[in-house]
Amino acid sequence: MKQPSGFAERIMYILLVPAMFISLYLIFIWSPIEKQMGASQKIFYFHVSTAWVAFLAFFVVGFYCIMTLKKPTESRFIKAGISAEIGVVFTTITLLTGMIWGKSAWNTWWTWEPRLVTVLILLFIYIAYLFVRKMEGSWEKIAKLSAVFGIIGCINVPIVFMAIRWWNTKLHPVVFGEGKNQSGGGVEPDMLVTLLFCIATITLLYVFLMWKGIEIEKMRLTVRKAKSKVIEKLAS
Repeated sequence: MKQPSGFAERIMYILLVPAMFISLYLIFIWSPIEKQMGASQKIFYFHVSTAWVAFLAFFVVGFYCIMTLKKPTESRFIKAGISAEIGVVFTTITLLTGMIWGKSAWNTWWTWEPRLVTVLILLFIYIAYLFVRKMEGSWEKIAKLSAVFGIIGCINVPIVFMAIRWWNTKLHPVVFGEGKNQSGGGVEPDMLVTLLFCIATITLLYVFLMWKGIEIEKMRLTVRKAKSKVIEKLAS
C-alpha cells in the first residue's frame, strides 16, 4: 500500500469526516425503523460494517503474510501488523455490537452459535498473531513464523462467513439471502442504501487508519535504527 501524499491524505480526511456524519444521519433519521426490533435494530448497520472491515483487514494480513513467506521485507511485515491490529479492533467492536443485537433479538448476550464461535476463534488467532510478532529474535524469522498464524486466520475468515449457511442456524440472520440456496431474506431498499453507505464509510476509515499506522510505524523504525547507530558509536 503506497503512502499518500499530504494532499491525498487531506482529501481522504475531508471525505471521511462528512461521510461519517452522513452515515449517522442515514442510520438514525433517514432509514426506517424495523417493525419487530424497533430502534435497537439500527445497531445492525454498525455491526455489519465493522464485520466487513474486520474481514477485509484479515484478508490484507493474509496477502502480506503470503508475500512475507516468499520474501520477507520490513514493509510487508509492518503492513501485515498494522492491518492485523485494525482487524482485532474491528472484530472486538463486531462482537460487542453483536452481543447488544443478541440481547434485543434473542434475549441473551451470548450463545454458542456457529457464527459467534468462529468469530471468537478468529479474534484469538489474530491476538496470538500479534503476540508472536512481539517475540525477541531476528525480525526475518519472526516475520515468517507470525505469517503462518496470519494465513491460518485468513483461512478462517471464509469459515466465519459461511458458518450460518453451512450449519443453517436459525438464530443468526443472513443479510443477503437466506438458507443454503441463498433465496429470500435480504433487507429493505432504504435499509440497504444505508448499509452500503456505512460499509463504504468504514472501509474508507480502514484505509485511512492503515496509511496513518504505516506512517507511524515507519517513523518508529527509523528512530530505533538511529538509536541503535548512536549506541554502537558510543560503545565503540
